[in-house]
Formats: sequence, C-alpha cells, structure tokens
Amino acid sequence: MTLRILPITLLLFVSCSNSTIRDGGCDTSLSLPPGFCATIFADDLGAVRHVVVAPNGDVYAARWRNREQQGGLIALRDSNSDGRADIVAEIANDGGSGIALKGDYIYMSTWTTVLRYRLDGQLTPHARPDSILIGLPESGHAARSIAVDSSGNLFVSIGAPTNNCQLIDRGRESMGRDPCPERDAFAAIWRFDGTRTKQRQTDGMRFVSGLRHAVAFAIDPWSQGMFAVPHGRDDLHENFPALYDEARGERLPAEALYRISEGADYGWPYCYYDDSLSRHVLAPEYGGDGRRSDRCEQVAAPLVVFPAHWAPNGLLFYSGAQFPERYRNGAFVAFHGAGFRRAPNNGFNVVFVPTRDGNLSRQFEIFADGFAGRHKSPGRAKHRPVGLAEGQDGSLYITDDAGGRIWRVTYTHPQRTN
Repeated sequence: MTLRILPITLLLFVSCSNSTIRDGGCDTSLSLPPGFCATIFADDLGAVRHVVVAPNGDVYAARWRNREQQGGLIALRDSNSDGRADIVAEIANDGGSGIALKGDYIYMSTWTTVLRYRLDGQLTPHARPDSILIGLPESGHAARSIAVDSSGNLFVSIGAPTNNCQLIDRGRESMGRDPCPERDAFAAIWRFDGTRTKQRQTDGMRFVSGLRHAVAFAIDPWSQGMFAVPHGRDDLHENFPALYDEARGERLPAEALYRISEGADYGWPYCYYDDSLSRHVLAPEYGGDGRRSDRCEQVAAPLVVFPAHWAPNGLLFYSGAQFPERYRNGAFVAFHGAGFRRAPNNGFNVVFVPTRDGNLSRQFEIFADGFAGRHKSPGRAKHRPVGLAEGQDGSLYITDDAGGRIWRVTYTHPQRTN
C-alpha cells in the first residue's frame, strides 16, 4: 500500500483564483437555487468519482486511473473547520469508481475487485486492504458502483460490455443476440457477503437483471430500499436510420429512475423506455418498430424519467436538516453529461426530485448547473459531476472527474443567491 499525505492549502488558493469566487467564498461559476452556496472543498485531485463522508467529517473519494494519474482512494480532512480540506492522503490502488462506508470500513471498487480498508478512527488505514471480491469480469463499461446495506450485504453493479448486445456492436442494422449472453455475467447488480474475503462473482447472487450500466444506484436510509438510474442505450438513429431519424434518436431512450426489487428484470437489451409513449418498447435489434411493446409488458415502470443520454452517475437521498423542508427525503441525481445530445439540453448538472405524499414526484428540477462551462461536451467540459454525498451537518458534496474538484454545497440564507 502506497500512502502520500499532501498539504493542499496552496493548491486551493491557486484553484480559487481561477474560479469566480464572491465574498463568503461561494463559487459563482455554479448556478444554484436562492440561499445556497457552493464552496470548493478540494481541487486538482484527478478523476475523482464517487464519494462518502465519515461521521467525523472526513471525506473519501475513489479516483479513476488514467494516463496522467494513478488511481486510488483519496482521503481528505478539514482540520481547522473552515470548509476546505487542508490534509489530503492518497492511498494508491488500481483505481476505480465505486465507494461505500460501513462502520469503520471503507469499501472501494476497481475494475475487477472490491477492496475493504479499516480506518480505526484514523484518516487513513494503517494496513493493507482486504480483498472482498476478486476476478470480476472486465467490460467497456468499467465503473463498478457499490453499496452496503444495514445488514452488511455488498451490492455491486457490473455494466454491459456492449451498447445493446448486437452481433456487431454498434453495427448498422446489426440484430441482437437472442438470448443475450452478456446477461449471464453483466448488466445487473449482484449481492455478496460484505465481510467475507476473496469471493468471486460465482459466490454472489444476481440480485436484479437487465440494467445496462447502473453507475447511479443507492440504498435509501429509511426503508433500505434500493434505487438505480442506469445509463440508457445509444445509437438508435445511427444503427436503425429507417426507424429513427436524428431527432428521435437524440431524444430516446429516456434515462429512468427505478425502484429496484429483488429478482426483477429491467429489460436490457430487449426493451427501452419511451417517455413520449409512457411505456417500455421493444428494441429494434429484437424486431421492434419503435412502438411495439411485446416482450416488455412485465418490465417495471420507472418512478421518474429524465432526458436521454444525460449519463446518470450519482444518486443520493437527502436525510439532513440543513436544507429547507422541501428537500427532506428527496433525491439528488448527478448527470455526467451527454455526448449524443446537442447542448444546452444535455446534462452536465445535478437535479433534484422532491417527494409528494411520501413518494418521489415524477417531476424534477435542475439544482446545480454550470459545471461544464462554455462547452457542454464530454471532451471539452471543464467539470463533469459524478459523485454525491451528504455531510453530517446536512451539506452536499459533489465530485467532478474532469477537473478533479469537490464542492461543498450549503444552505445559507433565503435572501442570498448564488
């Protein structure tokens, strides 16, 4: 295990000088509802993905490995309580995206493993991690999102290796393999024993099927129910232009938030959700014509739908008391941003879904925007939101894997705007 501890006071000063910072430290490059303030908790961290906050306020983020930077677990502490991290520790590993907190343990996923670090009240672990899972299958959708429930069960999402299980991936008019063999090991969420070491995929149980790539999934803190917003499929127009013109291919399929039920099948690759028809329809790779719903009638309806191709990467249920009452028990969703939809309606934002009569409303609203800056495209966006976490004081942490930034969003005063 390699450990580096870096003081980042100077780094933060430089970062703030390159942002639009007003009195009070609010980063006005982000637009938020009145009364909210986003401050820069840490910056230049590399491709930080999902994030958790420990009971003592320490922040942990998973960092993706890329050509410029090694992956690992990033530990951050605000030792002087000024709202910014002044101690950063980097615990090197193969790099990954998923992270979860359970008691004194931090779980982090790489492409092929899930590691468990014991903290013992310290910022950083003092021993090598346990390998809870090994030998997970690799795929083009490499993010392995994870969650741990109150009983210690570990849930791992493993995304599909292709767009829609075609004979030729993304091939024009290429039909789908039927049955799709990718569903045996991919496109699902698996359940494992969160305490047992050196498990393999065959030691777990496939909890649900038919989720193409569920990067955004979470367990709500009240009922321990599971929810997911999987990435929808692409290339309807590119692969089947006779059925889908460019505008329709850009608009479909809707990204959708589902309540996850054990044993359920959410349809991939056979079905996708068309919000204009308010139902799942049969994919063209399996004989669909854009309207037929046979083979899809048993797929559960989503709770909320969002625009196509926004790339949902983070999901959080808000249980704090700092934000106004209307935010209690609602859900935040972080969208990484679309490469298949024209700006400005292509994500790169964080949305909020309020509750109504105890259930999530079907309506959502933009909560935080402005991450991408001038260019709302994947290769040019300044920042791309990924992970969401709630602090012990009810603040909201948002990570960014393009600029390596972590924001801390607080509610200040209804007359103050950001």
